[in-house]
Amino acid sequence: MRLTPRRLLLASALTLPALRAMAAVDAVRASSFIQTTGNELVTAINASSTPPQRRERVAAILRRAVDIDGVGRFILGRWTRTATPAELADYHKLFEESLIRNLSARFGEYQGVKFTLGRSQPNTDDDIMVGTTIERPNTAAFTLDWRVGEVGGGPKVVDVIAEGTSLRLTQRSEYSSVIQRNNGQVSALLAAMRQQIAQMVAAERS
Repeated sequence: MRLTPRRLLLASALTLPALRAMAAVDAVRASSFIQTTGNELVTAINASSTPPQRRERVAAILRRAVDIDGVGRFILGRWTRTATPAELADYHKLFEESLIRNLSARFGEYQGVKFTLGRSQPNTDDDIMVGTTIERPNTAAFTLDWRVGEVGGGPKVVDVIAEGTSLRLTQRSEYSSVIQRNNGQVSALLAAMRQQIAQMVAAERS
């Protein structure tokens, strides 16, 4: 069959999405990224330093590894359309601080942590699920799955699934509930986030 210009255009339209999907999904790269990030986290967590120092090191690693803006947009979801530009700017600042403080507190409080890389598999056309097992002294081992996507030309964590529970889906439901209980006011969520951050700061100082 002779390929006319129209058929060539159609063939390109059919094959380009598949090529883009294959480029976006790279299990080897995703696994290597999580292996490196996990090793950095374990080194920071197990360092012989004070808890605040460990939290700072963990926070720096997470800022590099996590697609904070993308996760924040996903979690706010449909409420991005009702928020004012000022509210959106405040939300993204508060979300980054809340996420980093929360994760760095969780990771940074423990020592003697061991990290084992598991299997990797495509999750969607755009990201890879990388499984890991986390071991801590006197605590049962647990699984932590990392969703890795291509963001800005490099791998980034776009979600964390702990024992089958998605961090961003859980957070999205919680944030949406706060807004809905307050007649769709995004400002109510911002107030709740400020209060939560204040509580985390107080806990870090205690």
